[in-house]
Amino acid sequence: MSMIKVENLTFAYPSSYDNIFENVSFIIDTDWKLGFIGRNGRGKTTFLNLLLGKYEYNGKIISSVQFDYFPYQVDDKNKLTEDILKTIAQTAEEWEFMRELSYLEADVDIIYRPFSTLSNGEQTKALLAALFLNENHFLLIDEPTNHLDTKARETVAAYLKRKKGFILVSHDRRFLDCCVDHILSLNRTNIEVQNGNFSTWIKNFEMQQESELAQNERLKKDIKRLEKSARRSAEWSDKVEATKAGSFDKGYIGHKAAKMMKRSKTIEARQQKNIEEKSTLLKNFETAETLKISPLIYHSDTLAVFSEVAVIYDEKIINRPVSFTIRRGERVVLDGKNGSGKSSLLKLLMNEPIEHLGSAEKSSGLIVSYVPQDTGMLKGRLSDFAKDNNIDESLFKAILRKMDFERIQFEKDIENFSQGQKKKVLIAKSLCERAHLYIWDEPLNYIDIYSRMQIEKLIKDFSPTMLFVEHDGMFRDTIATKKIELIS
Repeated sequence: MSMIKVENLTFAYPSSYDNIFENVSFIIDTDWKLGFIGRNGRGKTTFLNLLLGKYEYNGKIISSVQFDYFPYQVDDKNKLTEDILKTIAQTAEEWEFMRELSYLEADVDIIYRPFSTLSNGEQTKALLAALFLNENHFLLIDEPTNHLDTKARETVAAYLKRKKGFILVSHDRRFLDCCVDHILSLNRTNIEVQNGNFSTWIKNFEMQQESELAQNERLKKDIKRLEKSARRSAEWSDKVEATKAGSFDKGYIGHKAAKMMKRSKTIEARQQKNIEEKSTLLKNFETAETLKISPLIYHSDTLAVFSEVAVIYDEKIINRPVSFTIRRGERVVLDGKNGSGKSSLLKLLMNEPIEHLGSAEKSSGLIVSYVPQDTGMLKGRLSDFAKDNNIDESLFKAILRKMDFERIQFEKDIENFSQGQKKKVLIAKSLCERAHLYIWDEPLNYIDIYSRMQIEKLIKDFSPTMLFVEHDGMFRDTIATKKIELIS
């Protein structure tokens, strides 16, 4: 056991005038399993890079452990997986790799295959297995769930729960609850450490925000009342002073004026104290303004029908034929392992040329809004993006503001956004579109926790008809009305 101490950490990128971190201080134990949470674009990955020594900074980071980072950069993916793993954990034996992979419920024979032939989930598991075999290293795990299906997330969470000594960046609340014992929260003005899992943290955080809001309202009323009282006492004092002229008992009047002035000063002091106390509140207050959507109501109950659909890839059928109907008001989630054809079924309704058996039919005149999984096509400024996609620019930017975009982002190239911010661009576009059916393909990848809860509330409030793929278990349980399982 050792400690990692961060003292007065201040950092800004050379191209920016604004500090990402300013005089941040905290201490963590290297035995802790830390979940690292915070808004998109606020600096989680930047902080991990500071721990790795990639940037110069002011302040101190004191540690006796060596840091490793996931995702590990594999330069030549054509090498055998075993050779890559041995490069990462140089002292580990083959049987140790196999043991770790078995804990992760991965086929141990993958170590004899070229790394490039492994699925994204298998690559994630193999790299985690190797990195955890580096003794006395502290692992920095940056969003490992983005390529994992629901079952794989449960397996990796159980695996991490057996380990100690890591920081895990994740926005999947259920995943965090299953494997961390401390929360490292990146707030608006600081970084805080708290004992417990995510559910414990969010409960405490919401209670703190409610308490600070109530205290803030009380102080606002007190300050306003004291302002009036101070003004009234000062006016009384001035009036009493004015009566001195021509008065026979100037001593009494002067005493009364002094008493009034003293009362005024006391009130001003109380007012200033309340102002100072109020200034310490709500610095880390997280707002999640209510989002809105205006779905179109389709004239018929049936919006789309899948009949015995099986996707074909590389001349192979990758899923058992599946049949289901999407009806008005339903929110249908497609479930299944990675590679079982979930995204392909969505794309069939988008008229993409996916080879398949059976039929996928949209009802006549159906208007669809689509959020793809990939963000690689995004570039240019938000104004141009809105124009190219024929959406209202003002509404589009207003939605992004509600999703925690700073105005400065509006002038940047979308290519320079964080992955979470790019996903928000696609979701905001969809919310601007009036459609009968909303088709979303893993919309929450990289999206921060606050925005996930914000989107959940939106869907519950407005009940759009949806067909979607998402591996965030808490999100699915909250909004899905029907689940269709695809079996490979």
